[in-house]
Amino acid sequence: MTTRTARATAAADWRALGTTVRLVVTDPALLDSCNLLLARQLAEVDAACSRFRTDSELAALDTADGRPVRVSPLLAEALAVALRAAEATDGAVDPTIGSAMTAIGYDRDFTLVREDDRPVSLRVRRAPGWRAVTLDRTTGTVTVPEGVRLDLGATAKAWAADRAVRMLAGAAGCGVLVSLGGDTAVAGEAPAGGWQIRVQDVTGAVDETPAEGSYDTVGLRSGGLATSGTAARRWRRGGHHLHHIVDPRTGLPVRSPWRTVSVAAADCADANAATTAALVKGAGAERWLTRLGLPARLVAHDGTVVTTPGWPTSAVAPEAAA
Repeated sequence: MTTRTARATAAADWRALGTTVRLVVTDPALLDSCNLLLARQLAEVDAACSRFRTDSELAALDTADGRPVRVSPLLAEALAVALRAAEATDGAVDPTIGSAMTAIGYDRDFTLVREDDRPVSLRVRRAPGWRAVTLDRTTGTVTVPEGVRLDLGATAKAWAADRAVRMLAGAAGCGVLVSLGGDTAVAGEAPAGGWQIRVQDVTGAVDETPAEGSYDTVGLRSGGLATSGTAARRWRRGGHHLHHIVDPRTGLPVRSPWRTVSVAAADCADANAATTAALVKGAGAERWLTRLGLPARLVAHDGTVVTTPGWPTSAVAPEAAA
């Protein structure tokens, strides 16, 4: 997903959380200060939620042996978002797939995953299930059964974008867009015509029209827009072509009729949960998205594009969350 703005704005692009970061503000004078605040907040998210850092709060849960662990309010919020997404998608998005992600070789930053040529053994193994995790917001504790590893990859970046954009818009008093790996959240007064966000099937530069694959442009005034796909984060191990979208029912990369799915929702976390769930649900995902009232664009492997009501002309975040 790439972003173009409709009037004079200021933007910064860099990397964090193992992905691309794009910040756009409608007051250019505030770009540097907003970027510093964003960097600080994303560093806090990484320290709390990273599956690849041995010193993260999330990693510490791996050694808790099923005992309740007191966690920071930040990690508690991230876990609450992940569990809510699991419930809303009937388990199609499930944070207990951590061991499955490790088993398919996604056990480090993706730039390193692609360079690793060690073979993997693929076995069908259902994820333990999100209901096995107990989060007590009153005491600030979480209980994860022994042997269960959590992965917040399907929700954490989108939630971080939501959290950051609300903070920045409140602090700066201007329109703000934050995109983390294509998970995009906006807040404050939008540019004339809305934030012009391009969704596309092939990852590419912001200011370049995709040389291949279909694309569409959406004017977003509030909420979030996310795209998930099986083509961007792919690697090969021992003759197996793998990607990062795991089906909790099998513990293996999902086999979906869709190449990419884009969704607009009340916030980016809900949009991203819906896109991931649509890939997992496969055939009939467009009917599921329609029942939820979510504007969506689904692209099949043969390039066929299917949209749900409201896409793209009114793909502004609906009141109902995914």
